[in-house]
Amino acid sequence: MSVYVDNARIPARVGRISARWSHLTADTKEELHAFASRIGLRRAWFQDKADLGGGPGVHWHYDVTDTKRREALAAGAVPIDLRQMGEIIRGRRDALKGRP
Repeated sequence: MSVYVDNARIPARVGRISARWSHLTADTKEELHAFASRIGLRRAWFQDKADLGGGPGVHWHYDVTDTKRREALAAGAVPIDLRQMGEIIRGRRDALKGRP
């Protein structure tokens, strides 16, 4: 099992926080929540929206600022790029559809 943090670094303002944001995800939701808690993320910040077609969400993650991204990496998260994040999401979607 692994926890991953991508290099999206998307500039955005969320509430009163202007920062560059990336995505923290993992092989399982349970592992993700445990890791997120260890680096100080609130469970309320977890994102698990349904797919555009109304199906179960496959892009579940926490958004993290650059500061939290560095903390995640220091705590053992695996750095990935956006292409690899896409592969993880496609893998989840394929698993839901019963594809190998």
